This record gives sequence, structure tokens and C-alpha cells, in this order.
Amino acid sequence: MTDETPPPNNNHNFLRLRDLGIDTSQESVIYMRADCHVCRSEGFGPHARVEVRHGPQSIIATLHVIGSDVLHHNEASLSHVAWQRLRVHEGDEITVRHAPTVDSLSYLRAKVYGHRLDDHALNAIIADIAAGQYADVHVSSFVTACAGDHLDRREILGLTRAMVDVGDRLSWGTTPIVDKHCVGGLPGNRTTPIIVAIVTAYGLTMPKTSSRAITSPAGTADTMETLAPVDLDLSAMRRVVEQEGGCIVWGGSVRLSPADDILIRVERALDIDSEGQLVASVLSKKSAAGATHLVLDLPTGPTAKVRSRENADVLSDHLIDVAASLGIVARSVITDGSQPVGRGIGPALEAREVLAVLQNKPDASADLKQRAVHLAATLIELATELHEGQATEVASSILADGEAWKKFQAICAAQGGMREPPVAPYTHPVEATAAGHVGAIDNRLLARVAKLAGAPGDRSAGVELHKKVGDIVHAGEPLFTIHAESPGELRYALGFVKSHPNVMTIEPAR
Repeated sequence: MTDETPPPNNNHNFLRLRDLGIDTSQESVIYMRADCHVCRSEGFGPHARVEVRHGPQSIIATLHVIGSDVLHHNEASLSHVAWQRLRVHEGDEITVRHAPTVDSLSYLRAKVYGHRLDDHALNAIIADIAAGQYADVHVSSFVTACAGDHLDRREILGLTRAMVDVGDRLSWGTTPIVDKHCVGGLPGNRTTPIIVAIVTAYGLTMPKTSSRAITSPAGTADTMETLAPVDLDLSAMRRVVEQEGGCIVWGGSVRLSPADDILIRVERALDIDSEGQLVASVLSKKSAAGATHLVLDLPTGPTAKVRSRENADVLSDHLIDVAASLGIVARSVITDGSQPVGRGIGPALEAREVLAVLQNKPDASADLKQRAVHLAATLIELATELHEGQATEVASSILADGEAWKKFQAICAAQGGMREPPVAPYTHPVEATAAGHVGAIDNRLLARVAKLAGAPGDRSAGVELHKKVGDIVHAGEPLFTIHAESPGELRYALGFVKSHPNVMTIEPAR
């Protein structure tokens, strides 16, 4: 959005706004009749990029043409996000004209044809994306052109710095500022809330900004939102950190690397999460949040995002190299990604797993607890003078003594109050058709089941695991239970399981 003195306008291109209640997520869209005087005089066609202005405020929007009488000839409408960005109300008058040329699109076209981008080109592209100059089709072209191995190390670093530069930056006036990030691809791996509670109870500062799901059934922000508000602005985030030493908030609400949130939205629709953009996404947020010490969790397995140790080593090198260039001390931990962590997959189900570990319940998932303690200890070791054994003992003690649970409750209260995760009204077990033992679990297929059940949009939806790799199974025994908020989504998920029997492979008993 721009805020400039508008050029002179003639009265003939004024339109009055009418709210049709259309939600297009984060893409600004304007709706106009094909036969309205502005469309005809300006020569607008469907999907034209236009500048919409109200007084000194203006946005760039994509035109959708209406052929019915839902709008009068002198009316236009906007998508929800366009109303907000333009700061207008129903009945206000707007002017519409052709959008100015976006020069950085020439750099995008060059990348599509395989040319490398220098810092100037990347800065221009990211600045225009953050300013809303790119339509979703342009953003998706950029994401696709950079996917795979189409970004070299210099481009990854340039992209990361460009993404930091277009947003806000936090400075905490102290050091160390610690952070942790998992590259994803492993259902149920919700260690972050536990780690934040442990390290802040120890006394370290951890202002954690987390993402929502890109290709998974839940992101940390999705899970945390079932327990406490995460949509905090910068001042609220700072207040919580100053009070409790840490927070767990949604990164999209604090305008740290705002272009990343736009890229993530398009990556989610494309089901793409490429290595170069992953590195830039992770480290731009960490740099903007003021992190000085960072632990990176790289789950590795045949159906995880990172498939092999070789791939993990390459990704680790990229992350640590770019982090060092940004002044961040980083360490990668390559973890087991052969099967889901814990038993819950989906925001509310994962939240219950987190609570069970923090509350030291006897039935808490041992693998989630062990992984969280290990990563918390690694972060404490990285940021202090403690050696590995001491850090592990400290992290384990803070969790066992209940100090982590107390700190987590305090952080939730500071963020707006703790709440109970929702429970799905519809459930259905998936049973074993033969006896044996669980030989393998396909992370990607199981995540797909949880997403078809409604996760992460439906917070209580997902999958609850009853068996893990190596467990003995009897015929007719439940392997996992699908949770859904509507019968239709439950049927979708069950239909997928029926057509994909290898979600969980049962092998003959040893």
C-alpha cells in the first residue's frame, strides 16, 4: 500500500464501494462490472492489475469482472483484505486506473529462464512482493523458479537479507537471544513449546516467532493457538518477553520478514517447500527477531522432508553458512525422522501431547519428551558455558521439577490467557486387517490423512496414533483414530486411507 499525494482525477472514473463479503485470503481483488464506465473507458480486462485509490491511500489489486447485476454500473467491491489495506468502508468513493509498471518483473522473468539473481534484483523483487505489487500468479512464478536447487548459496544469502530488510527488526538490548527451529516434514514433532518453557525457566531469553503450517497438518503457531493467543503485535510481544523471558507467537502478526508470509501462503497452495527458500524463510525470521544463538532440528527419514543423511548434511551446511553471515551462531541436530513424534497429529491433538509432557503425566509420549529435552539442552549448551552432560541434566531437572510447566502457564497468561484445546465431535478408528508388527509409517501419507480430516484449519481435526514402528498388532486392533469436525471430512480421510493401505505397513510377526 502506498500513502502519497494522489494525481489529479476526473470525476468520470469514480466508483462507489459496496461490500459483497468476499474473502480471497491475502490477495487484494477488486470486482467491477464488465460494462461499467470505468472498465470500458480504461480498457480493463479480467485479471488486469489496477491501482485503487481512496484519498491519499492506494493499493494494487487484481480485477475480477462481473457479468451480472450484483453490482450497479457505478459500483465496485473489494475482497476483505483489500478493504483493510485501503482503509475504506461501504459507500466510500474510489478511483481506479492502470497499475504502474512493476520493473522487478523483468528480474523474475530472468530467473524463470535460469539466470542467477544478484542482490539488487532480489531486493527489488522482495520489496515489491512485500508491498503487494505482485499478484499471486507472479509470486507463484517466483516460488517455482527458485524451487529445487535453482538458488545458489549467494542467492540464498541475498534472498535472506532482502527478506529481513523489508520488515521490522527487534533488538533486545541483551545477549544471548536464543531460538530453535525445525525444518518440518515430521508429523507431531511439536517440541517448541516445551523447549521455550525449559530454556526460559532456566533464565535464557527466547522470543519465539513461529509459522503456521505450510505443507503439514499443523505448525507451531497453529498448535499454540489452541492453548493461548498468538496473534500479538510487536509491542505486546515485547511486553511478554520482558515479563517472562520468552513467548510463542505467530510470526505473521509482528511483521518480521513480511514477504516470507506471502511466500509461505503461496508455497502452501503449491505444496512446495524448497531448500533455498526454506533457508531464507527460517533465517530471515530469526535474524529479524534478534536471535544470536540458534538450534536447528533436521528430522531425516525416507518419508520426511529431508530424505537422507546426505541431504541433511547439505541443508545443514546451507543453514549454518547463511546464519554465520548474518551473525548468528547456529548448530544443526540431525534427528530421527522415520516416524511421527508422539501420538497426536493436528493442532489440538499435538497441544494435548505438549501439555502431557509439561505436566509430567505418566502417559506422556516418551519420544516427544526425550526429543524436547535433547534440543533444549543443546540450546542451553550452545548459549552458555555448560557442557553437554550438564546441559542435559539441567533441562531434564527443569522439566521434572515442574518449573517448565509453571513457566509455560505464565507465558500463556501473559499472551492473553490459557485455554483448553478443542475436542473433535467425530472420530473413527482405523483397524489392522491382519496380525503382525508395525514395519513402517509413511509420514507424508499420514499427514495427508490428517489434512483431509480438516487439520490445521479445523483445530481439533487430525490423527491420533495408537501404534508406532515395532509395536505388535492384533487383527482388528486400532492403528490410529481419525478426528474431524464434520462427517464429510471424516469420510474424505477414511476414503483416502482405504485407497492407500500403506499409510501404516503391517509386517508378519517376527
